[in-house]
Amino acid sequence: MDVALGGTFDPIHDGHRALFTRAFELGDVTVGLTADELAPETRHTERHVRPFGDRRAALDAELSPLASEHDRTYTIRELTEPTGIAVEEQFDVLVVSPETAGGGERINKIREQRGVAPLRIEVVDHVPADDGERISSTRIVRGEIDEHGNLTPDRDGREPTRR
Repeated sequence: MDVALGGTFDPIHDGHRALFTRAFELGDVTVGLTADELAPETRHTERHVRPFGDRRAALDAELSPLASEHDRTYTIRELTEPTGIAVEEQFDVLVVSPETAGGGERINKIREQRGVAPLRIEVVDHVPADDGERISSTRIVRGEIDEHGNLTPDRDGREPTRR
């Protein structure tokens, strides 16, 4: 099976790793990595996103061992359109998180309009942090949690309050 997924992936965290693992369980993987022009800081958030080349290198370092472990191949492609690569005919499955599942449905409508078979949409649940909230790149950048969802100490050095 040919599997697609996409995102900004900055910084990479355990929620992303769950997406990657599921994708490799299903087949050979093509990851669409958001171009700098489409990265969140140029749209609706003020969070800084590292340049494409830096994000690509980090993504490659994450995917390479997973591909070997699952005996799969992978490709990283630059996403220059909001609909990404999944509208292309060769893909069978799109791996998404719960908040991007609606985008998968929109992609299937585009595929239908083009006379292309719909994708199987594989939704991977969020990975919770220690506080029960989901792990996200924004929370990591804010210093609330680390890439594994561990709560970080308060800026004044006190240990975090656990719920």
